[in-house]
Amino acid sequence: MLSPTCHTADLVVFGGTGDLSMRKLLPALFHSDLEGRLAPETRVIAMSRGGLTDADFRGKVDAEVRSAVPDDADAWQRFLGRLYHVSVDVGGEDGGGWSSLVKMLAGHEDRDRVFYLASPPMTFGPFCRELQEAGLVTPRSRVVLEKPLGRDLVSAQRINDEVGEIFDERQIFRIDHYLGKETVQNLLVLRFANAFLEPIWNSLWIDHVQITAAETVGTPGRRGYYDQAGALRDMVQNHLLQLLTLVAMEPPARNDREAIRDEKVKVLQSLRPIVGTEVDRFTVRGQYTGAGDMPSYLDEPGSTPTTEASRRVETFTAIRAEVKNWRWAGVPFYLRTGKRMPYRRSEIVIQFKDVPHSIFPGGTPNRLVLRLQPEEGIELHIMAKEPGAGETLLKPVPLSLSFGETFAARVPEAYERLLSDVLGGNPTLFMRRDEVEAAWRWIDPILAAWESSAELPEPYPAGTTGPAGAHELLGRSGRAWHDEEA
Repeated sequence: MLSPTCHTADLVVFGGTGDLSMRKLLPALFHSDLEGRLAPETRVIAMSRGGLTDADFRGKVDAEVRSAVPDDADAWQRFLGRLYHVSVDVGGEDGGGWSSLVKMLAGHEDRDRVFYLASPPMTFGPFCRELQEAGLVTPRSRVVLEKPLGRDLVSAQRINDEVGEIFDERQIFRIDHYLGKETVQNLLVLRFANAFLEPIWNSLWIDHVQITAAETVGTPGRRGYYDQAGALRDMVQNHLLQLLTLVAMEPPARNDREAIRDEKVKVLQSLRPIVGTEVDRFTVRGQYTGAGDMPSYLDEPGSTPTTEASRRVETFTAIRAEVKNWRWAGVPFYLRTGKRMPYRRSEIVIQFKDVPHSIFPGGTPNRLVLRLQPEEGIELHIMAKEPGAGETLLKPVPLSLSFGETFAARVPEAYERLLSDVLGGNPTLFMRRDEVEAAWRWIDPILAAWESSAELPEPYPAGTTGPAGAHELLGRSGRAWHDEEA
């Protein structure tokens, strides 16, 4: 259930006319408004350097967003009435024009103020500093930081220090939209609200875990960003490691915001470091090449000129991770993400061990699949007898839970839940500082080994499941990726 927000707030979005705002934030806020989860006087204030009037901004939103949300004319007009725009140039020599925002917020100090930074991470510190200098930070203020939070541990610490000088940790919400997905939230319910799973949620019964985030799209027009990020920074350091923590965490003492985050940090601190020559053994990086009508990464249209960084950046990575504690000793966690894959799919696969002694031929081990996208749901694959007389023939069949079908309701987008939690002041699904920095401590040695290596990423044709090294990563131990088994 989405968190209700009953009190009035001013949500100020820095980068409010950008792609993230138009595609995700504003549609999510409209759905919240449509379902009565925004207080009547709550305002959404977009900040940009565009010089737009309120009417200009509303016209832009009407043109770009309306077709992507339910057709309700009255609700849409009410939502447009919440929208405002102020022009502010962060870091500008003339003070950036903060007086316009000061004037708009004046007299509303009793409201919650949420500053959402939908902007590059290097702007986080300057924005917060200028926000304070303009006198806009109140005890009821919160700030939301979009990923990626830095490029490595040092830069993440610097950003955390700069933002932490202005805001207390309780006021800082580091967002990862994967944590807002229904399946991710249901993972905790599945584990800790049902008696049958937790006793077998350990190395005695689980053979390995696979976490995949595959995309069919490439990087047209985005190579300038991707050259500096790559799949490891863009997806593994945040999304995939967050999913790993929820799979591997110990049961918290209570359903409490800090108790859950405490357990997640313990998982990150228990990850076995991958350093030195182990990077070659336990990690794989690849870059897609052209295939059919799909261009290679280096030939993507609308991109910046090819550089040495372009040739070295990974669009695919696979990692064999281990959590070194009693529950998970000896259980590999395989993380995989890539661009230009043959399907769009994010999922967690829990592969159980075989039965201790099988009396039936042809059986396969049980498997639990949690689908995050494109259709959220849970499947438990069990063995069943095929109907018929004579020989007993076994077949794996799924017990399936589709959230959309089972609950006969629209499954909300991740940003709806997360924005509701921000406005309600609930940080449970957001990353704490020590959590972010623990993830970077594990990632940094892999990055350093890749950057110092003379080898280029392994090529793989666009539209395939990745380079050969990714298959060998599991094949060496007699395993295979869930989607590649016969």
